Amino acid sequence: MADRPGGPGGVLPRGRHGLSREEVEASQRARIMLALAEAMAEKGYAATSVADVLKRARVSRETFYEHHDSKLDCFLQTFDAAAAVLQASIGEALGGGTEGRRGDRGALLERAIGAYLDVLLAQPAFARLFLVESYAAGAAAIERRATVQARFADALLGMVGRSSEEDRIAAQALVAFIGTSVTMPLARNDLAALAALRPALITAARVLLDP
Repeated sequence: MADRPGGPGGVLPRGRHGLSREEVEASQRARIMLALAEAMAEKGYAATSVADVLKRARVSRETFYEHHDSKLDCFLQTFDAAAAVLQASIGEALGGGTEGRRGDRGALLERAIGAYLDVLLAQPAFARLFLVESYAAGAAAIERRATVQARFADALLGMVGRSSEEDRIAAQALVAFIGTSVTMPLARNDLAALAALRPALITAARVLLDP
């Protein structure tokens, strides 16, 4: 999601470009998602209109509605894409084959938290959409956010090889603490403050899941 599809300006070349219809549609969807995230980072969910997205993405209204039923539908699809990137980035950071091994718990938690913050720092517009604007988008977005948080808590439990009810509560508390901690820096677009949270979040993770 970091690169603008279709070249540096994010726009496909005019005329014959040799791309398949599927590639063109994928580029359009990516540009629309990026435009939505950037517009909402600037104006917020309520004040962002479909027209704002069209202008930034450089697509027609017809193209927008070929991909999305509404602004909310576009938001939810963008939210899902951001969640998938976050999950994949954490998985890549952790690698494989070390889950649940006692001696690795602290290192795994540090890498997971680090990967999470790295994605937020690399994609602040999508991070804000994911963590801040989801509250303004209504019940469907909030429900999605809760689902992703629960999935993250389950992943942390699997990582450290814990499964008791007390451990589950601890993981949920950690995820809630992380979400609360990163939301305000993102809302202020203060990336330095966001980066500075790393030691505190890692410490919280070790205290709650690797005592």
